[in-house]
Amino acid sequence: MAKKVIVTGCGGMLGSSVYKVLKAKNYEVLATDIDLNEEWLSCLDVRDFEKAEKIAKEFMPEAIIHLAALTSLEYCEKNPEEAYKTNYIGTRNMALICKELDIPLIYVTTVGVFDGEKYTYADNDLPNPINVYGKTKLYGEIAVEHLLKKYFIARAGWMMGGGKKDKKFVSYIYSQIKKGNRVFNVVNDKFGIPTYTEDFARNIEILINTELYGKYNLGCSGEASRAEIAKFILYTLNAKDVVINEVSSEFFQKDFPVKRITSERMINSKQDHPSFSFIMRDWKVCLKEYLENMEKEFQK
Repeated sequence: MAKKVIVTGCGGMLGSSVYKVLKAKNYEVLATDIDLNEEWLSCLDVRDFEKAEKIAKEFMPEAIIHLAALTSLEYCEKNPEEAYKTNYIGTRNMALICKELDIPLIYVTTVGVFDGEKYTYADNDLPNPINVYGKTKLYGEIAVEHLLKKYFIARAGWMMGGGKKDKKFVSYIYSQIKKGNRVFNVVNDKFGIPTYTEDFARNIEILINTELYGKYNLGCSGEASRAEIAKFILYTLNAKDVVINEVSSEFFQKDFPVKRITSERMINSKQDHPSFSFIMRDWKVCLKEYLENMEKEFQK
């Protein structure tokens, strides 16, 4: 019998991959969001506990995958109360519902809960966020840990995937190249690990069929700077006429004033667990696959 799952925030770039993976595995999915940008989405505002509880009790899921969040650092910094309500209260609401129904919660959070002072972060390193976004996502992690025994906290790195819904770095560089831009200023002093939505979604599906509860860093293998990623995009697209100017973060201070952590490199200390088979591939393999898929869509 198919597993019943509610997915919050399913209308975004990660949500589209999660929905595709679950449907391919014959899950019965209640895909929800407050932005109903797909016909398969239903409305659920995670900040409204009573309505969310009513929807959950009517559907009676066997797990909730909680993706709903405000993720723009600049928006969160300018609107801290809204960020708090969405990223913390919304997460706490989902945790309370899971506790009531005695089902696991999969909470997708961020390596941005750390301060970036270390070279690499493991699952159980001590968080110390430096901006509103990171703080509100950490509050969500704390709520989940305190309220539940059955939980998976899955941290993502620099997200890529989702095609047309991708508003992140890779999509920006790709779309600007297609528009004819040939010179890009890209920072070379921020380091991390891309996280491919397809691989991330597959790992979530694996996790919810285990009882290996806890925290997981789910970035691709390898590491890179933003500039290195941009150069790999040019190499893959054979865009020999495009120039990358490497700059420091100060170059974009006016456009992106919120402080960002220097290192978002992370490792999954549970990756060798005998009961769990991780499928987070090398970031270059994933990025190449993603760009090839974008090229196919662009040529249609």
